[in-house]
Amino acid sequence: MAKLASEAPSVTEEQIRITEIPAPTFRESLRGTHLAKLLSDAGLKVHTDQAGNVIGERAGSARGEFVLITAHLDTVFPVGTDVRVRREGSKLWAPGISDNGAGLATLPAIARIMRDTKLETRSSILFVADVGEEGEGNLRGIRKLVENYRKQLRYVIALDGASIDYVTTAALASRRVEITITGLGGHSWSDFGVPNPIDALARGIALFLKTPAPDSPRTTFNIGSIEGGTSVNSIPAKATIKVDLRSEAEPEILKLETVLSRAIQSGVDEEMQAAREHGVASRAALSIDTKVLGVRPGGELAEHSPLLAAVQKADDYLGNRARMERSSTDANIPLSLGLPAIALGAGGSSGGAHSLQEWYDPTGREIGMQRVLLTLLQVAGLNPPTD
Repeated sequence: MAKLASEAPSVTEEQIRITEIPAPTFRESLRGTHLAKLLSDAGLKVHTDQAGNVIGERAGSARGEFVLITAHLDTVFPVGTDVRVRREGSKLWAPGISDNGAGLATLPAIARIMRDTKLETRSSILFVADVGEEGEGNLRGIRKLVENYRKQLRYVIALDGASIDYVTTAALASRRVEITITGLGGHSWSDFGVPNPIDALARGIALFLKTPAPDSPRTTFNIGSIEGGTSVNSIPAKATIKVDLRSEAEPEILKLETVLSRAIQSGVDEEMQAAREHGVASRAALSIDTKVLGVRPGGELAEHSPLLAAVQKADDYLGNRARMERSSTDANIPLSLGLPAIALGAGGSSGGAHSLQEWYDPTGREIGMQRVLLTLLQVAGLNPPTD
């Protein structure tokens, strides 16, 4: 464990380098190339799969069984975001510095420490930097990994963010939809009264926002994006919203989506009625198109799973107290299929995730690294030393 403490400063420096390589969802390849080198330098056999996942294999003594430890490459920030890291005291500030710079930097560090200390396991271990975890990536990287290795996977550990005061044992279900209203458009003066897609969306959104969200099972919604129009003096021909729906119970998401659809339809109906009152409804009807951007299934780790026992034993050894929580992570996919999976923070502390004010403090990160390593060795099966 002293080796982990001595490695911590160099892991932090690597985290800075990783963070400063832009990796928006669907554009992770540059960062992936960097992680491929780090994993290769740690002694792993590395390849990149069809989805873009960077996979480093560490062979175990048993054939045909794998433990997967993965950290997502992508960030929520678009192309052009300034991702240079700024130091202020013990804190590092940059978009993506914790989510998921912390997880990615820890991944090759664990592989390197296992090599240097000659730790061998029964199960082979796949160290993976995966793509498409965030937003519209729709967990595409972990989906491909589970598709390719499902019959051989024993356990999945996702490294996501920093904190060690939790272990994610339940997958938060979600559904992301895009709704577009299309009309004819026109001039703000001469075509006044022609149905306006933005107005229709605004009417529908106002209705939807009156929807009560149940506290149990906890259910949430978020209108994360509104787009439309070309100029202040033009009636737009199109307007679009993107909506995130989440719940501890998947049927609640479908109920909420139905309420959303009805609210938007009511907004369109109101806008068309206003156009009829202006005598222009026949000139331009509005149409609605709904597209599902992503579906994230729910699931839960069994209460008596050896994987949960392993992380709890690691916490006991380290004197760490951690709560079990539900979240949306790479663990969603294996959990939804009945495969044992958890998500862990990689150590240190952080704040401002998914914002330009994101920060990370590496103080105590070695405890998080120890927690990850101890959990991994237990479920992979540590072989006795050979010399």
